[in-house]
Order: sequence, then C-alpha cells, then structure tokens
Amino acid sequence: MANTTSAKKATRKIARRTIVNKARRTQMRGSVRTVEEAIKSGDREAALKAMALAEPELMQAAQRNIVHKNKASRKVSRLVHQIAKLAAVAQ
Repeated sequence: MANTTSAKKATRKIARRTIVNKARRTQMRGSVRTVEEAIKSGDREAALKAMALAEPELMQAAQRNIVHKNKASRKVSRLVHQIAKLAAVAQ
C-alpha cells in the first residue's frame, strides 16, 4: 500500500492509464482479428482493406508502449505474408 502522497498519486495515475491502455489494446486486437478472419475466409480484398486499418493501429500501439515495437512489426509482417499467400493461391 502506498504511504507517501506522491506514491498515492502515482497509483491513481497508473489506474487511469491502465483503463486507457486496455481500451487501446482491445481496439488493436479487434482490428487484427478482422484481418485474420478475412484471411481465414479466403477473401483477399477484405483482408487488404482490413490490413490498411490494422497496421496503423498496431504501430500506434507500439509507439504508445502498449505492445513492444518488435511484436507489432512481427504481427504486421506475418499478416502481410498470409495475405500474399492468398494471392498466390488465387492464381
């Protein structure tokens, strides 16, 4: 339990930031899930549109330290690779 005034304030700030970060993380995961569902259904056009929305979400989350920057980059790379494989299958 926090004893000093500054520690109590820090605890309150952490609680507020946690709420904001959870909302941002949920939004990011939802956009990634949309891409994954489009890939799973085999719809390349929908996957590309969803990816155009998901990539900035991931990078902003990385910039705001919600996820590690390498994790965000890895996620983008893997999703783009899966979308590219859809194009190869379609030909």
